[in-house]
Amino acid sequence: MTTPSSRKALSVLVASTFAFTICFAVWMMFAVLGIPIKNQLGLSETEFGLLAAMPVLSGSLVRVPLGIWTDRHGGRIVFFATMLAAVVPIWLMSYATQYWQFLVLALFVGLVGGTFSVGTPYVARWFKRDRQGFAMGVFGAGNSGAAVTKFVAPALIAAAGGAWTVVPQVYAVGLLVTACLFWVFTATDPAHLQAASSAGFRAQLQLLRDPRVWRYSQYYSVVFGGYVGLALWMVHYYVDEYGFSMGTAAFLAACFSLPGGVLRALGGWISDRFGAYRTTWWVMWVAWVAFFVLSYPKTDFTIQTASGPLSFHLALSPTVFTILLFVVGIAMAIGKASVFKFISNDYDGNIGAVSGIVGLAGGLGGFILPILFGALLDFTGINSSCFMLMYGTVCVSLVWMHYSFRGEGQRRDSSGSARLAADAA
Repeated sequence: MTTPSSRKALSVLVASTFAFTICFAVWMMFAVLGIPIKNQLGLSETEFGLLAAMPVLSGSLVRVPLGIWTDRHGGRIVFFATMLAAVVPIWLMSYATQYWQFLVLALFVGLVGGTFSVGTPYVARWFKRDRQGFAMGVFGAGNSGAAVTKFVAPALIAAAGGAWTVVPQVYAVGLLVTACLFWVFTATDPAHLQAASSAGFRAQLQLLRDPRVWRYSQYYSVVFGGYVGLALWMVHYYVDEYGFSMGTAAFLAACFSLPGGVLRALGGWISDRFGAYRTTWWVMWVAWVAFFVLSYPKTDFTIQTASGPLSFHLALSPTVFTILLFVVGIAMAIGKASVFKFISNDYDGNIGAVSGIVGLAGGLGGFILPILFGALLDFTGINSSCFMLMYGTVCVSLVWMHYSFRGEGQRRDSSGSARLAADAA
């Protein structure tokens, strides 16, 4: 039997997830929109990477203050105001003609990316601890907005006869409508505000001294930053590597973006059931194997045999490549939820502040990676160099997880032995 309180919690979860999905679609618009702009302005790969990543930068930098404001003032008003603040810059994007104008407007468009650190604590506080992982996972499934953009933006451009300016106009109107619907179907619980206001601003910033926050930030920079970076880059990758049209490339790239967002709810359930550490550990290993295979570039080589030269050609077909990318998307979806299960376990009173810090790290990863992808491609000319970089980041996470949790286990064993000795005495 559902109670009024549970119905209200469900309404908050559904409305917040829908709003975050639209916000994420707007945040990722340059994954598609950047390609015609790149062709129109004659941008280099690095310049394209910077343009695609610019909204991610601002959306990441505002996550800490937005998370703290959420703890203090409540998620409903902060979420609503953030969406409204981005409507006008999105609309103005259709009138930009120069590269610097796109960069400046993209910074303001990126504000919607900060809604993650607002919605996460806002949603979590409506549920009991043993359901928070699942609730945050459902909300985080709004990452599937990256796939929404890959379906909607090419269709809008095609319907407008190739005019990309229709995309920001439609997105601006859509975001305004979404903000209004969010306000109607959500609520504020004063108890959440009282619980959040017990921690001062300075005390919240002291969390930066906690090594666990930095560790979780590094994990999240891989599973979320890597997801954002690849979501922004994969349409371009399919066009450049396999010669597909933008529509086909966007559709195939959605095979990564869609499971990487939707299955985050599954990751929350798995984390609740099996624990954050075990879930994150297996996520990193799956990603490590997949990125190793994806990193291998197209290769032609010849060996000398007894009967003469023998030539080989090694390359991933579009089908195999897409399947591997699909697997990576699933792993990252589960990993994004498991990292935030760590946070809900360790920082119940400061979920907003910590999620803001960790979200900032993940967002900065999503900002830096497309730029590095472009720079590596300009420098090496190897399309798969982006996966080589991702392989390295996963290696760092695996090593850090191994030594940090082994150390914590040794400390727990030592403290347990000391307590047994004291009891025996």
